[in-house]
Amino acid sequence: FFRFGENVLMADSREQRASVKFCFLLGKTPAETVVMLKTAYGDAALSKSRIYEWFQRFRNGEMTIEDQPGSGRPSTSSTDDNVEKINNLVREDWRRTIVQLAEISGMSWSSIQRIL
Repeated sequence: FFRFGENVLMADSREQRASVKFCFLLGKTPAETVVMLKTAYGDAALSKSRIYEWFQRFRNGEMTIEDQPGSGRPSTSSTDDNVEKINNLVREDWRRTIVQLAEISGMSWSSIQRIL
């Protein structure tokens, strides 16, 4: 969902890769694309390095937005220990925000989001 003025729109990686391809086709630079995606998606935006990687693929003529099979680091955020840690923090104070949970636990915002 999206509330105007807040960066709460969650988008999957494929949607963001389509946005990167769109910017590439418009002649935008990777740096301009980073700024635009951060503005649109906030903390959920693709990383700067991933955006540059996609620009390189497009420059090399690889125009698909499908990720390579098995690419990327396997998710480690949902380990039993991490899930238990977050559940305990929420039980201690259910009013904590995802940002606060991330700061306390040392985990990323997106990892907390996946666990919750």
